[in-house]
Amino acid sequence: MSKQELPVLGQDGAEDCCPRLLATPLDEARAFELARVFKALGDPVRLRLLSMIASRAGGEVCVCDLTPAFDLSQPTISHHLKLLKQAGLIASERRGTWVYYRLLPHTTDRLAALLTRPAGESPPTTTPAGEPLPAAPAGERPPATAPTGAAS
Repeated sequence: MSKQELPVLGQDGAEDCCPRLLATPLDEARAFELARVFKALGDPVRLRLLSMIASRAGGEVCVCDLTPAFDLSQPTISHHLKLLKQAGLIASERRGTWVYYRLLPHTTDRLAALLTRPAGESPPTTTPAGEPLPAAPAGERPPATAPTGAAS
């Protein structure tokens, strides 16, 4: 795995200039940048860590509370947390011997906005060849639609 720093979304000064993925094709540079963030989210352990941090009451969690939830060594958990931090998804603060982590909602909000269908646009019901789209697998919910008048 590369030790190269991952770009932090939202720190390029172009907050609302970037088009949504479902509305406009991405250029090569933006696709490369986003792929690195999605790669950080592409591991089940990192996804669980992000969820545990984001859902924690008070908005932050000590690494000492994260490690016991996994059958992995503390250095492995620290490595996963480092990758999430490099991707700009979480931040950390050392307090004595412990490190506390918190979600950076700005980054997750930008990812959510990127993947959100433009307001008023209905989801496709057929493939480009005109065939009906397959139904969602059993147990999966259909995509949620935004309430009328909801802010994006």
